Amino acid sequence: MKKANGCNPSNNDYEECYLFDPQILHDLEFENQKSASYKPEINLTNLGEGLTIRPLCISDYDKGYLSLLNQLTEVGDVSREQFEERFQLMKSQPNLYYTVVIEDTVMHRVVGTTTLVKEMHFIRQCGFRGRIEDVIVHSSYQGKQLGKLLVDALTLLSKRLGCYMVSLECDDRVVPFYSKFGYVKEEEHNYMLRRFIPK
Repeated sequence: MKKANGCNPSNNDYEECYLFDPQILHDLEFENQKSASYKPEINLTNLGEGLTIRPLCISDYDKGYLSLLNQLTEVGDVSREQFEERFQLMKSQPNLYYTVVIEDTVMHRVVGTTTLVKEMHFIRQCGFRGRIEDVIVHSSYQGKQLGKLLVDALTLLSKRLGCYMVSLECDDRVVPFYSKFGYVKEEEHNYMLRRFIPK
């Protein structure tokens, strides 16, 4: 994969302006360290015909990225300008945001995504905590083990990036799914939130 030099629309590499270096995904030792089993076997280089996994691109605005997120939660009316501004802001803070997408390269459509956020803390000798968010696979592509692959890959990535732990939020009904990757529901911790906008 080519690495983009910038995210300027006049730049020839604009289509491949990645949120982070794609080599980071390629360097994961997925085959040796994956947590889940796959039948049929798929991996980061062979997801199925026409499918590829890569970092989010600035051009994914045109490939249905936001409409995919809308299958998970309300996105709202996000203009291209807003999308590109947020993308550039996230990209300007390297090593903190790792949004990964699965693209159907035949349809030129984003069909799966999730994000690893690397949080900085003072605890654990100024350690990093990973947080996996927004796991979604397009309804037409479910049953192809793509959600499993996304969670497996970002769990491995969090370890490779030196996070002392990685967490995620989920409904009780999907606890068995995430347990496959070594996630444990810690009963002694109450997770609470306060919303400022309706769900």
